[in-house]
Amino acid sequence: MAKLLIVDDEIGIRELLSEILRDEGHDVILAEDASAARAARNVSCPDMVLLDIWMPDTDGITLLREWAASGQLTMPVVMMSGHGTIDTAVEATRVGAIDYLEKPIALQKLLSAVKRGLQRTPSVPAPMPLTLTAFPDSPPLRELHRRLRQAASQSRLILLRVGADHLAEFAARSLQTPGAPWLDLGVLNGAIDPAQLMSFQGGQIYLAGLEHLTRTHQKNLAYIVDRLERHDLRLLVASAAGREDLLAAGWDAALVERLFAHVLTSPALADIRADLPELVRRILRHLVESNEVPPRHFSLAALAQLHRRDWHGGYGELQAAIRGLALASTEEEITVSANGLLGGTEPSATVSFDQPLRDARETFERLYFEHHLRLEKGNMTRLAQKTGLERTHLYRKLRQLGLHGGRRHEES
Repeated sequence: MAKLLIVDDEIGIRELLSEILRDEGHDVILAEDASAARAARNVSCPDMVLLDIWMPDTDGITLLREWAASGQLTMPVVMMSGHGTIDTAVEATRVGAIDYLEKPIALQKLLSAVKRGLQRTPSVPAPMPLTLTAFPDSPPLRELHRRLRQAASQSRLILLRVGADHLAEFAARSLQTPGAPWLDLGVLNGAIDPAQLMSFQGGQIYLAGLEHLTRTHQKNLAYIVDRLERHDLRLLVASAAGREDLLAAGWDAALVERLFAHVLTSPALADIRADLPELVRRILRHLVESNEVPPRHFSLAALAQLHRRDWHGGYGELQAAIRGLALASTEEEITVSANGLLGGTEPSATVSFDQPLRDARETFERLYFEHHLRLEKGNMTRLAQKTGLERTHLYRKLRQLGLHGGRRHEES
């Protein structure tokens, strides 16, 4: 039968719904809040979700919107509430819910809703590209998303100052309205036909490498900037050059002033190194769910290798590398030894004595925890016992080192 995820902060409702649906032959997973629901959805890939609206940490509508925006709404979702309104039900279905149940939930209504949801032909649209909303636990990415939303409320044109290993496209995708057109001007070398621009009404335009545009393409960009309002367009530009650099290169002063009216600084991949393993997992999961690659997952050693690499080509290079590794791997688990693209072997237990003490200590700790994570197959209970660390401190230490133990094997 189906795998169902029940998300509700009231234990009595969770247990009651679980008992009913298990009696119907379904495999039921329980989550008490949005945080637990995120983890359960990522690990278990449920066939359907019953999601409460009013929860203490994050409400159900917000979680539903987060899944939709990050391309993770790949399963039918039925919303539940004891204090709902018509407006709430309408908003839930607009975001992507297939049904709405009022508490107390009648048995027949529950079973009918589940049956309808499971009988639906998978007509879920192709997942939207991964966006910043998928990383609520990363302070740098959460702050970038907040500043982007604030800037977007004030202007249709945002400029991101970036370095080589930037996240500009990742950030730009976070401003794209679901289903709206996307246009990468870099692919067109900055050139666009006026009629073509009209066809992108209501869409998002992205341009990286502003400083490389020719004089002709600069005029083309000015044409686009003039018509953002007319065609309901938003433009996000990434530039490694500053205002004075462009003026010194002969750019039109009026265009430069318009481009630099709303400027944000984007963190680089190096700035979010602690979040890199989770970013890698998310990118791979999104590629799998978009049917771009076969089902794959990274070994802990492979994740550690990706974590240590410098991604000078930014988000695009990282995404391309993950896609290449997934397509090249003949096994479900992508390991270091089986994939030359990672450019390494399983890490050996060596620490350079030429490093500063702080760096040497971090290198040793990473090797130490990688070793025991492999031995315990990601079981955090046994890892805590082996290392003598309290569980909360252990999770914090692994996150600091860019390592994440799996929760799937907690009880094994």
